[in-house]
Amino acid sequence: MVSDRIPPHDGSPDPSDRQQPALDRATAELEAAVAAGDDERVAAAFQRLGGLLGPAGEAESAAVGPRLAALLPELPPFPRARLAMMVGACVERGADPVACAGQVLAGLRGALSGALLLVERWAETGGGDLPDPDEDDPALAHARIEDPDRLAEWHAHRAVIGWWTLHLWQMASFAVCTHAAVRTAARADGVTDVLLELIDRYGEGQHDLKGLNHLAKTLDDEPLLVLDRPSGTGYLLRMDGLTDNFQLHTLLADVLIGGGHLPGSPPDPEAVALSRTEELDGRRRVTAYGSFNLVAPDGTWIWNEGTPSDIPVVDGFRTLVLEPQAYERSWSAGRYIQQVPGDLRLERVLAPAEAADRLSRAARALPFEEAFR
Repeated sequence: MVSDRIPPHDGSPDPSDRQQPALDRATAELEAAVAAGDDERVAAAFQRLGGLLGPAGEAESAAVGPRLAALLPELPPFPRARLAMMVGACVERGADPVACAGQVLAGLRGALSGALLLVERWAETGGGDLPDPDEDDPALAHARIEDPDRLAEWHAHRAVIGWWTLHLWQMASFAVCTHAAVRTAARADGVTDVLLELIDRYGEGQHDLKGLNHLAKTLDDEPLLVLDRPSGTGYLLRMDGLTDNFQLHTLLADVLIGGGHLPGSPPDPEAVALSRTEELDGRRRVTAYGSFNLVAPDGTWIWNEGTPSDIPVVDGFRTLVLEPQAYERSWSAGRYIQQVPGDLRLERVLAPAEAADRLSRAARALPFEEAFR
């Protein structure tokens, strides 16, 4: 969690009765210093704010979170990234995530673009190990990638800033994107598509963006059409906050087998609870077992290791075909993103003729050997 990275002030884990006025005053001082363009006042206010935010409680964090987010465009790059992490901590403690998300996700986009530029330029200047943001000097990296004939100084600066601050923007963005309202707005505005394209280009780099990638792909209030080939039946369901297909598989078994619509053994209620809202406590492993083979309408397999966004849209609905299992599968029950509650609800059972028509147009699953090619 982002808030775990902000140390308590004076070693005290709890805010005092005077904490909220002090935090409010520190935020107001930062706002005034930024408005005045006084760098020394900004630095002093920023340091004081960081010390007060560590032990802050939910009420005071919620109050200052959007105000701090509004200041992000006004600060220099490194303080801006550190302030973004503070905004993420405020969101984790109750600040309005939608009010905080716009500037945070814009900063993430800039950091990703800069980091990609550094990776590209690093390869052009000899390759080798990329710089370590925790150990290496950004000035040395800047000197290496700067080339007035090919890369203007401003672009080199942007590349170094992006690489050195990406982890902070990642943490802040993760905090806001655990909220469905932020994910919905970002998807509607096209922000999600841009971020996913940048994350995909970055790949398996030095910064771990896998969790953020799963969050960006998470579907909310999304209809899902499920066709069960063995029984010839069909079901319209609705997904919320499902971050991985292991989770989807468990909840499908709960709704369809546990609900009496399909034959088979329903999943362990504890596995279902962990796939919805319950938290893993680390004391024991709860095992979930496979019930179906998940298949796209064209016959390709939908892997449990993927996300529900892998399911293709056909005639306006993400459409999934259930086939008999090709082999037995089991996995540790739970959610890939613990901070996001998941849900899968049955809205209606398709009429037999409608289910038969849709199944007639769906290909059978590819053979096991082809699926692994």
